[in-house]
Amino acid sequence: MAASESSLRPIVVVTEGGPHIWAIVNALADRVGPVSVVLEAPESKKRLLLGRAHRQGWISAVGQLGTMVLTRLGKRFFAGHAARMITEEKLETEPRPGQTIIHVPSANGPECLEAIGKIKPGVVLLAGCRLLSKDTLAKMPCPVLNYHAGIAPKYRGMNGGYWALAWGDQENFGTTVHLVDAGVDTGGVLKQARGKPKHGDTIASYALRQVAFSRDICVEAVSDALAEKLDTIDPNLPSKQWFHPTIWFYLWTGLTKRVW
Repeated sequence: MAASESSLRPIVVVTEGGPHIWAIVNALADRVGPVSVVLEAPESKKRLLLGRAHRQGWISAVGQLGTMVLTRLGKRFFAGHAARMITEEKLETEPRPGQTIIHVPSANGPECLEAIGKIKPGVVLLAGCRLLSKDTLAKMPCPVLNYHAGIAPKYRGMNGGYWALAWGDQENFGTTVHLVDAGVDTGGVLKQARGKPKHGDTIASYALRQVAFSRDICVEAVSDALAEKLDTIDPNLPSKQWFHPTIWFYLWTGLTKRVW
């Protein structure tokens, strides 16, 4: 759908940002219509660590932190691989000049709701942001969708693509766009896309690889929402929530299964 044919109602993307998210935003701008981005500030690493320790225990939390640190170092080390992928897949991974960006402290804060209220969007797409609270979700003035880098409900939560590969489930290396409810990636599934990693891909680049074959489902779901034609599908899969792998599991899986 060309931008000139899109609904007059605006599109809002709520996110913490990142190269793969900007690829989605730019695809929407090209094929559906103008996008306003509500950019929330990242959660502090201390708060993330404390939250995970409370939910899963300190051993798991520290192990996950180790993988996160290693992944960040890996992004720098494999920057050339990511750059080649961006070129090959024609991904636009930076905000364009003139892009509307509204900075807020949190997707759950009053500033976010105030910004969305002023824009009066036809749809809100969440992509890499905090889980919305029930109160925030209840105040949204339009359908709220989520782009999830995993096949839901089998790989809800974190690193869905990685976990599919780590458990030998290559056919479910993919992504989901779903309706948002109060759970973690538990809303009704709208669209799914599946693809394959390529040589040199790691946990640091899976998000870019996934978005390369998933821009279409974001465009389709947002277009459907603007046209008020949202229909859910049943993936007929078991449901499980996943978290970041611990550093010891990540290294063991890399060495024994060559999944990094």
